[in-house]
Amino acid sequence: MAALMAVVISGAASAQTVQGSVDEGFTIKAGNVTMTVSAKEGGKIMSYKYDDKEMLSQLRMQNQYGSTFWTSPQKEWNWPPVTEFDRGAYTDETDAAKHSQSLVLTSQVARKLPFQIQKQYTPDPKGKFIKVAYTIINKGDAERKVAPWEISRVVADESGLIFFDAPVEGIAPAGLIPFKGEAGASWYNFETGAQNRKINADGKGWLAYAANGLLMIKKFDDLTPSQPAPDEAEIQVYVNQGKTYIELESQGEYKTLAPGESLTWVVDWYLIPLKDEAVPSKKLLDLVRKTIK
Repeated sequence: MAALMAVVISGAASAQTVQGSVDEGFTIKAGNVTMTVSAKEGGKIMSYKYDDKEMLSQLRMQNQYGSTFWTSPQKEWNWPPVTEFDRGAYTDETDAAKHSQSLVLTSQVARKLPFQIQKQYTPDPKGKFIKVAYTIINKGDAERKVAPWEISRVVADESGLIFFDAPVEGIAPAGLIPFKGEAGASWYNFETGAQNRKINADGKGWLAYAANGLLMIKKFDDLTPSQPAPDEAEIQVYVNQGKTYIELESQGEYKTLAPGESLTWVVDWYLIPLKDEAVPSKKLLDLVRKTIK
């Protein structure tokens, strides 16, 4: 049985904490928000809740739940996802003896690609968000180009609203998922389509999802159109034909790594109550911008 880790960052009633074990799983708490992570199952984010309200898919079908991390571009590994990154066991590298304020998990080096992944989960000391830092390390003996890629499967709520700061005209393929333009941003309410669909877009460094009285925001580096990996994008959204399965995806810059070199990409996860109805509006955009500034 792995040792239990418990680190309290604040002594307040809404303390920010990191606790758990490899065998039992880890929880990261920031205010009212709780993120659950499984080291045994790819270091995945298994659950993301505000109080008892869940925002990540809990479908117990392979590649349809929680939030995972892959390397980009996909053409480097095709399908299925690389086992060591996506569902293989990660090692707990957290130094509890030094009262680490973060959970640190490390993958095995992949057989298919010469990379190793490290994930670091840190609650904001003020309880506003949880910072997830992904590091890709080149363990090979030659230069390799790579980009980071986070894939989050969200709950399929009938009133769910996906949106990001980009004009509809820039979404590709055009019209494949019926996003609507409002206040300079792109908005999508779930609908039933005839096929599974995925779009690419160049946003402004954030991707949001409103559902079940909550607003989930993921903040990351804002890329120029030339910075993502070939045939990839800063923002991607995948929706299946039955509107039961949705992926919110974001990617970082495509970089060259020398042997032994690494890159780190950070995503700040926010989850706050949403008092108003989830409809496209400048007010909702302003709430996102105020939350992540």
